[in-house]
Parts: sequence; structure tokens; C-alpha cells
Amino acid sequence: MFNKKEKEHMRKETPIEKSDIKAFLGPGSQFEGKLVFNEIVRLDGAFRGEVTSHDTLIVGESADIQADIQVGTLILSGNFKGNIKAKTRVELRSPAKVDGTIETPAISVEDGVLLNGTITMSNGENAAVSKPVEVGAKK
Repeated sequence: MFNKKEKEHMRKETPIEKSDIKAFLGPGSQFEGKLVFNEIVRLDGAFRGEVTSHDTLIVGESADIQADIQVGTLILSGNFKGNIKAKTRVELRSPAKVDGTIETPAISVEDGVLLNGTITMSNGENAAVSKPVEVGAKK
């Protein structure tokens, strides 16, 4: 129905240039602990711990993350297990595999993403009255 160019144009992704990325954990790297940053960071290796920022975290396809994440924007393409709180938005891009909770005012999920967990969406003001949505629950 749509060709590749039309699909790419229709997607509302956060535009990120490689030069905007200020820190990088490459494939094959491992880090455990607390990561705090103020600019765009990309993780492509293994990370265990906590991530805190008001800016953007990019999790690449080769990444394996187990963490509690609090960021402005999260762009996720790798494996993730844990809790996510994003002030602005979460973008789940194929072939992401997510197991955990997501709290954000805006979310996009591409075809091919595996998502098991709870999503809570609110604009901040209505956080107390928003209802979580179960995703991937077995009946």
C-alpha cells in the first residue's frame, strides 16, 4: 500500500544526528552502575543499573539493558528489562524486546517490537487518574 519512502516520511521519529550524541557505550562493552547525563547518550552494549537524564537516551539494536530509566526521551531498539519513565516520549523501534513498565505522555511502537508489560500514559496533571494498560498478558 505504501512504499518505503512514504512510510519513512509518515513516521514521527525524534530526529537525531550522529554529531548530537555526546557519549557512547559500544557493542561488546559492559557497564554496571548509575548513569547521569545532560546531553544525548547512546547505549549499544550491556548496561545494568540506573539511568537519569532530562535529555535523550538511545538504546541500539545490539544493546542489552536491565535498568530503571528516567529520561526526557527514550528511543529503544534493543533488549530492555526494567522500568521506564520518560517525560516527553518513548519510541520503540523494531526489533526491540521490552519487558517491564513504561510511563510516558507519548509512545510509538513499530511493527516487530515485542512488548510485555504495563504502559501508563498521562500528561503529568492526570497521572493520578490514568489507568495502566496491560500489554502481552496471557489469558
